[in-house]
Amino acid sequence: MVQQLAVVSGGGTGIGKAIARELAAGGYRVAVVGRRTEVLERACEEIARTVGGPAAVPVTADLTDPARVAAAARTIAALGPVDVLVNNAGAVITPPADQSLDALAEAWRRDLDTNLLGAVLLTTALSGELRRPGGRLIVISSAAAQRGGAGPHSAGSYAAAKAALHGWAFGLARQLGPDGITVNVLAPGYVADSEIFGAGWTPEFHAGKVADTLVGRAGTPDDVAAAVAYLASPAAGYVTGQVIGINGGAVLGR
Repeated sequence: MVQQLAVVSGGGTGIGKAIARELAAGGYRVAVVGRRTEVLERACEEIARTVGGPAAVPVTADLTDPARVAAAARTIAALGPVDVLVNNAGAVITPPADQSLDALAEAWRRDLDTNLLGAVLLTTALSGELRRPGGRLIVISSAAAQRGGAGPHSAGSYAAAKAALHGWAFGLARQLGPDGITVNVLAPGYVADSEIFGAGWTPEFHAGKVADTLVGRAGTPDDVAAAVAYLASPAAGYVTGQVIGINGGAVLGR
């Protein structure tokens, strides 16, 4: 049996690493894409120790750079058809202290490039490699796209960029559905062990986020990875064009 191939962007740390590990444990060979070669290599080594064998391959690329995305896509294409593509890469861009319009415009462009354009470029570059039928395209958004904001360090550009992913994914679902490819969005809420919620977040912020849930706890990267594994599976073949919240009830279905 030919081993299936999954691609996970932002797969070197946090949620992305948990997704890559979960898919590798499910039998996929995983191309782990990110900007930092050493981080990717450590993640792939960790996955190999956990799963056994060469289950993950590091692919270094700045996903906001079209030329580097094209090069990464060529590397991935050499591994075989892409069965699962998970667009996970993203970050909160801290608003500038300088409140000039020029500084604000630059911060917004960085947020849009990091959280939206990178996913668009990677998906477009790999669109011809997606397995037809049966491919799975999964986009990691955020509860911020549904309720606004991302904490005290956000100026709204993060939420706006993540919300833009939803409309883009809906269009892809319509476009790719006839080819047998599903497209879905996962919108995690507060996940404590991730770089999005990293240094600078206070204990009070953490307590407030937990209190905001209905289940009384923060999310984990494994919560998100489990949802990805379901959407990647044959069992989810009739699920497409959906935004699925993973937020402990902090944002109710809409």
